[in-house]
Amino acid sequence: MNRSAMILAAGRGLRMGDLTKETPKPLLIFKGKPLIVWHIEKLSAAGFIDIVINVSYLAKKIKDYLGDGSRWGVRIIFSYENPVLETAGGIKKALPLLESDPFLVINSDIYSNINYAELYELNLSKSFEGLLFFVKNPLHNPAGDFLLGQDGVIMNNGVIKKTFSGIGIYRPNFFYDLPNNKSIKLSDVLKEKAEKKLIKGRLFNGLWIDIGTPERLMGQDNL
Repeated sequence: MNRSAMILAAGRGLRMGDLTKETPKPLLIFKGKPLIVWHIEKLSAAGFIDIVINVSYLAKKIKDYLGDGSRWGVRIIFSYENPVLETAGGIKKALPLLESDPFLVINSDIYSNINYAELYELNLSKSFEGLLFFVKNPLHNPAGDFLLGQDGVIMNNGVIKKTFSGIGIYRPNFFYDLPNNKSIKLSDVLKEKAEKKLIKGRLFNGLWIDIGTPERLMGQDNL
């Protein structure tokens, strides 16, 4: 069975202001193509076939643009949310569509040169429910998110924290206990799992950008 991937694309993108008034954030142009297309192309090249995309805000525009994914050699399956269910809530709703254990989840509004083929080949230990990828703290998140221990186990406490990249590999049971159709942030669930030492992490030192504001989107020519 081919490993599944999910791209999170349901958010409104309020920090983008007028840029997302009529264009959903995943379709904003970055370095010559829509943000979400960078991920689809890389996933296809890495061997991923089934890609689940959760949508809510301007969902029809995303669906009309991407279609069934055949032009990239993948099969795109949409998970519709109304209202939007936040990150963890959206993944929980999409679980029946993610037919692999584990599966990859990527935020649509990031850009990186991480090798998705290596992610496809990664095996997640049965004793852990998730493997997250971290980056050095960017200017907009100087305090970081989690402490990455020497053994790779993620912890909440600690001064020298790293920033979660928005890329993670999860087992379905990571989300089993979450209620259905409820708005839940992934960050809150990660904190709970970290307390129980159920997630591991790796530091990625390559190119990574969180395209969260117009300034970061427009700064693409400086890459």
